Amino acid sequence: MSNFTKGLVVTWIPIRRMFSVYVSFDYHIGSENSDEVISVPEGFMTDLASIPPVARWMIPKLGKHAQAAVLHDYLYNKKLFDRKKCDVIFLEAMKVLRVSLWKRRTMFRAVRMFGWIPWGKK
Repeated sequence: MSNFTKGLVVTWIPIRRMFSVYVSFDYHIGSENSDEVISVPEGFMTDLASIPPVARWMIPKLGKHAQAAVLHDYLYNKKLFDRKKCDVIFLEAMKVLRVSLWKRRTMFRAVRMFGWIPWGKK
């Protein structure tokens, strides 16, 4: 199974209302020893999970899924793959983090339906 090399460590940047990755981490796609590795650098800015305020009672911005959300933000920012592959990697990463099935599916469907909005911004 895929894996993250380190846990998520972020710092809140109040003036930007964003989080900054404090400790860089890698994610191996597909399997633990995969040669396909994504490196999220220290200093990368993220909003964690982009959950609309009305839905935060069900899925908060911060939770088991947070590191997968940061990885997904990075993938969208750098456009390392097409949008669908970025979303599938997000789904895989949430499974690695043991996010519940209903939450993984809900978040995956949300990025498939609405991810075109942030995808088109850069």
